[in-house]
Amino acid sequence: MRVITKRPEVLAPAGTLEKLKIAIIYGADAVYIGGNQYGLRSRAGNFTYDEMREGVKFAKQFQAKVYVAANMVTHEGDSDGAGEFFRTLRDIGINAVIVSDPALIEICAMDAPGLPIHLSTQASATNYETLNFWKNEGLERVVLAREVGMEEIKEIRRKTDIEIEAFIHGAMCISYSGRCTLSNHMSDRDANRGGCSQSCRWKYDLFQMPEPDNRISKLGGAPLEDFSMSAVDMSMIRHIPDLVENGVDSLKIEGRMKSIHYVSTVSNVYRQAVDAYCNDPDHFEFNQEWEDELWKVAQRELATGFYYGTPTEEEQLFGERRKIPAYSFIGQVLEYDEENQVATIQQRNHFRVGDEIEFYGPGFTHVYQTIAALWDEKGNRIDRAPNAMMIVKMKVNSPVKPHDMIRKRK
Repeated sequence: MRVITKRPEVLAPAGTLEKLKIAIIYGADAVYIGGNQYGLRSRAGNFTYDEMREGVKFAKQFQAKVYVAANMVTHEGDSDGAGEFFRTLRDIGINAVIVSDPALIEICAMDAPGLPIHLSTQASATNYETLNFWKNEGLERVVLAREVGMEEIKEIRRKTDIEIEAFIHGAMCISYSGRCTLSNHMSDRDANRGGCSQSCRWKYDLFQMPEPDNRISKLGGAPLEDFSMSAVDMSMIRHIPDLVENGVDSLKIEGRMKSIHYVSTVSNVYRQAVDAYCNDPDHFEFNQEWEDELWKVAQRELATGFYYGTPTEEEQLFGERRKIPAYSFIGQVLEYDEENQVATIQQRNHFRVGDEIEFYGPGFTHVYQTIAALWDEKGNRIDRAPNAMMIVKMKVNSPVKPHDMIRKRK
């Protein structure tokens, strides 16, 4: 009988304090967030120091950890104030910072001793020599480049004992992660300093080059195809055993700018899969419901990135979508009146009496029903909930809990 001696961490994105709490409630062992400086997601809901304090306090109730991404590439002047920033994070109780720039790594080590440092995926660590170098520099963990394959991870684990973190779900970068200047040139937003406009995901037209001189011309006729320059998303839900057996310490989910629908669903699914394998690896069986659940929040096709070989044209986005998401997020349960079987709901998208809906919650619980009755906050009977964030009451057929989410088919 095999026994898994070290269960990998499920690490979820948290772009806001609300997402931090939802990720942890739905099973994440740790979350990564951004501060108001030094990160690569300037448009995410980055945290103030007070929000970090609240997040750390909440996480401790669940024995969860909070990491802060400070992974920008610094130009002259960008590192001003970094020492005070890292000292403040340490004193708040942040569990680690995720850094790529050697200057920021040195500042953190010198000015905030005791604050653990993780090497960001932006540093593109792809071999065990690199990991051993950073271990010798005092780092505790390396987030591998997304381009590392499973056999390479096996070799890396065999030759180093530093903690390994690897992306297992979410968006893939068409370039080496963070090493793209397309956004800089096309929208004057520096991708390596937090401003990426994701120009690779814009739609482009391919035109036939006219004869006889084969020069590109506006007179080249109708476009041959509508395409982007971006990859499909990653999903390793079918390969949890490989990740665990090859010694990955932290399974990282991408998506600090995604919704609580995404964060709750993906955290929930990977929590179930990791626990199922680690609890009984000899009798583990893949549950198709896990993958089906991920498709309820997927925005693009899913593949395994570089883990099992170099991606082909099938892992790029072009032409018509090969699979379209069929669900929309419509609300969150705030309260449940067990005596009257009425749930208080915070609306997120339009729904109405007669809609077939699904409640889901932590622990992979699911309840299905048709909406039979709705009331507004004042108790007036209504037939629909059209206004964003409005509070409504709903008759429910089965017990639900605060923080349960609601979705419906589009």
